[in-house]
Amino acid sequence: MTDSPGQNGGQETRRSFLGGATGEDRPSLAASLVLGAVFLLALQDGLIKLVSPEVSLWQFQTLRSALNLVLLFLLSRAVWGTAPPRPKCLWAVVLRSMLLVGAMLLFFGGVPFLTLAEIAAGLYVFPLFASILAAVVLRERLGPRRIVAIAAGFAGTLLILKPGSESFALVGLMPVGAGLCYGAQILVTRRLCREESPVTLALGVSITFLVFGLGGLVVFTLVDGGALAIEWPYLFTGWHEPAVWVLAIVVVSSVLNLTANIGLAKAYQTAEAGWLASFDYSYMIFATFWGFVFWGDIPGAMTLTGMAMIASAGVFVTWRERVAARHP
Repeated sequence: MTDSPGQNGGQETRRSFLGGATGEDRPSLAASLVLGAVFLLALQDGLIKLVSPEVSLWQFQTLRSALNLVLLFLLSRAVWGTAPPRPKCLWAVVLRSMLLVGAMLLFFGGVPFLTLAEIAAGLYVFPLFASILAAVVLRERLGPRRIVAIAAGFAGTLLILKPGSESFALVGLMPVGAGLCYGAQILVTRRLCREESPVTLALGVSITFLVFGLGGLVVFTLVDGGALAIEWPYLFTGWHEPAVWVLAIVVVSSVLNLTANIGLAKAYQTAEAGWLASFDYSYMIFATFWGFVFWGDIPGAMTLTGMAMIASAGVFVTWRERVAARHP
């Protein structure tokens, strides 16, 4: 029995979407993908914070990454009838995956101690870091307006972290470090991984997460973390006997994570970062929303001001990069 024309057409559409970049930017599609992806990621991060007292970071990432790999192979079989496409540039995919692992460790390491809004604000300095890295590594010129915007964005971060005050904690710097790693991977995705399939990129991230998750799980299950394990059980303990509801959240998080990461990879392959910046910043709104839904967290005036400064600075910086690229 042969496939019908409708079935063939649907399969071709999926193949086209999950393949590499076609060479033509599609900003409307990219914006929709980013909005949907960051909404799902904010929900996922809320669920991870919800289960953080019940599992370790290493256990959660091992379980979720293993499930991600199963789902990726099933998706690839359904679309291509084969395993996921091999990387066209292996070292670039590995570099991108390593940067995302660094972002993951720093971002989720602070989850038990910070609100979702604080975590989101720290992460979303990544366009500022991306501009600085582009200037340092790629020798791109930073104009005075972008320098002022970067300074304003980091000033917004200081408003949220409140260094020197009683409420300041070094753990608040972890999401900022995650922003540095994430900003670097944005450059790698746009410049070195444009022709890769989003499924291939998601596969690379899942394998790398699984390796690091298993490593941490073995180390902290066999080695007693001592005082650190008592104070930071999420980071310095290994295997915990999970409840059924925790496993259910791991499954939901895997589906959310895989869907969102494929969408983000496709978005950054099909539109300029400057176009996507304002949509990407909606993550802070969604994270604040889920923080209120789950825990009733309402950011204070200084936090909201800092978030607005970070978002405004990030949007301006990426917009100026877009203008500079068109009119060098």
